[in-house]
Amino acid sequence: MSAPERIPPRSVTPPSDAAELLARGELTVRGRIREASNAALYCTVSHDGRDAACIYKPVAGERPLWDFPDGTLAQREVAAYEVSEATGWGLVPPTVLRDGPYGEGMCQLWVEAVPEAELLALVDAEEPEPGWKAIGFAEVGEGRTALLVHADDERLRRLAVLDAVLNNADRKGGHLLPTGEGRLYGIDHGVTFNVENKLRTLLWGWAGEPLTREAVEVLEGLRKALADGGPLTARLQPLITGAEIDATRARVGALLASGKHPEPSGEWPAIPWPPV
Repeated sequence: MSAPERIPPRSVTPPSDAAELLARGELTVRGRIREASNAALYCTVSHDGRDAACIYKPVAGERPLWDFPDGTLAQREVAAYEVSEATGWGLVPPTVLRDGPYGEGMCQLWVEAVPEAELLALVDAEEPEPGWKAIGFAEVGEGRTALLVHADDERLRRLAVLDAVLNNADRKGGHLLPTGEGRLYGIDHGVTFNVENKLRTLLWGWAGEPLTREAVEVLEGLRKALADGGPLTARLQPLITGAEIDATRARVGALLASGKHPEPSGEWPAIPWPPV
């Protein structure tokens, strides 16, 4: 993601205050992210002497999709943030649903990524080198193929678990934002929480492998938080349907029952296109 104008925050916003700033601050549109498939506006948000850069995606700028109800992508982005926060991993930037210059939409804190961070690669080999996980073979032109790999990175592995819970239908390489502080964020969660299995991701390197102990503990916490009357259920109810909450519970239960990372079902393309 790139912005037409760079407007850095004029003050540091602690993570605990970011959601409040996004929800209550005055939004000023600075430009549009032209690469985005839906309207995505680069903005600054200001409140009570604090400023930050953010992305504002108005519901009115969403393109209709055949497999998701119209006008629901912004809510799904916020729901993904709520689930991420419930894991304790903090993998999604602070995201809120609010009114803006073009109506209701999602507003998400801008994350400055480190472009040189190596998380994905194409290699001329049959097997990945140590420190890398195979995704699959890709055509690179003139009848040649190369092996697409991702880093064997704990942060990516956590994100793979989160995506399985969210039923993320579009985890591309461009949605991975590593920061200079060593954090990793995932963005663009508009096509999540479908009741049908639609997991499409580049993070298949751990498919079929046992979940880490940490992941099992996090999933157990999610199962409790998603119970009827649970705190996460209460936060999700205004954002997604009851059937979608039930399906999220079922995915968490299935992950715990198998104890493994999911594998491609074969019923749906496993890798998004384009992958980056």
